[in-house]
Amino acid sequence: MNRIELLIKEKGFNMTSFAEKMNTTRQNLYAILKSPSYPTLEKVAEALDVPMWQLFASPEEVKNDANTITCPHCGGKIHFDGEPRMPEHKNIRGKEYYK
Repeated sequence: MNRIELLIKEKGFNMTSFAEKMNTTRQNLYAILKSPSYPTLEKVAEALDVPMWQLFASPEEVKNDANTITCPHCGGKIHFDGEPRMPEHKNIRGKEYYK
């Protein structure tokens, strides 16, 4: 089940009742949700009364933790304590090595 279908259920709709709210048929709703355009996503978000980003991720998934950053290489969460700072390093034979 994709995130949009999950939101539809969370908001108390079934696909038929949500299709009626969107002023379309259930079959057409399934078709447009397979590959929705930007305007369609806007209409779905408005009908569900959620910001558009919630069509793709839950609020728990995007929780903003001040002590967490996302690794740009693997997408993993990196937790740290205190103030961010550069790691200490040594200069050995003209090269810098980080501890």
